[in-house]
Amino acid sequence: MSEQSAPLTSAKTFQTANQHHLADKTLIIFDWDGTLMDSIGLIVDAMHVAGEAHGFQTTDKAVQDIIGLSLMKGIEILYPQANDTQKHAIQQSYADYYIANSHSTPLFAPIEGMLQTLQAQGKNLAVATGKKRIGLNRVLDASSSHHYFVMTRCADESGSKPDPQMLNDILDYTEQQIAEAVFIGDSIYDIQMATQLGMTSIAVNYGTASHTELAAQQPTYQVDTPQALADLLCG
Repeated sequence: MSEQSAPLTSAKTFQTANQHHLADKTLIIFDWDGTLMDSIGLIVDAMHVAGEAHGFQTTDKAVQDIIGLSLMKGIEILYPQANDTQKHAIQQSYADYYIANSHSTPLFAPIEGMLQTLQAQGKNLAVATGKKRIGLNRVLDASSSHHYFVMTRCADESGSKPDPQMLNDILDYTEQQIAEAVFIGDSIYDIQMATQLGMTSIAVNYGTASHTELAAQQPTYQVDTPQALADLLCG
C-alpha cells in the first residue's frame, strides 16, 4: 500500500481493524461531486453567477464549504439575508448555469477504471449525493455511468447531509449491514454522515475540503489523489 493510501494511524483505526478492512466490504458508496466527478470548479462558478444575478456575493471558499449539502440548504447558508423568493431565484439561476456548462465536468481519471474493477470483483456500488435526483440523473447520463451503480440516493429523496438517511436507504435496498459498507467523500459532511452510523469512511483530499479539515473528522482512511483511492479500493 502506498503512503498516500495508507490508513490514518488513529486509535479508532487500530481498535476496529477487522471491522474496517476494505477487502471485506461488499457495498461501496460514493459521494458524487468532488469524489467521482471533477465538478467543484463548475459548482463554484455557478454559485457566483447565480448569487450575483440577484445582488448577492460570496467567496470561493464559502461555496466550497457548502458542497455536499442540498442546494437550497447551501444557498440558505451562503445568502442568509435573501428572502424565500430570492433563494428560489438563485436556485434556478444556479441550475440554468450548471446545466448549460455541465459538459465540462468529466469523471476524475482513473475513476471509470476503478468502477469497472470493483464491479468485476462483485462489489455493489452506490451513490449518496447532495444533488437533486434530476441533477444526478443528468450527470449519470452524460458520463454513461448508470450501469455501475445498484442504487443511488439524492438529498431531495432522503434529506441533506450529514443526515445519514440516504445511507440507511441504500443499506436497506441492498440488504447490506453497516459493517459490510464503506462510504467515500470529499466534504466534512460526508465523513460526519458515515461516522453517525459507525460506517467505515474514506476522505479524499482532492475535492472540497482540505486535508486538515477532513482529518479533524477522523475518517477511517484518507487519500490525496483519485489514483490513491483506486489503489486503496482495488488493491
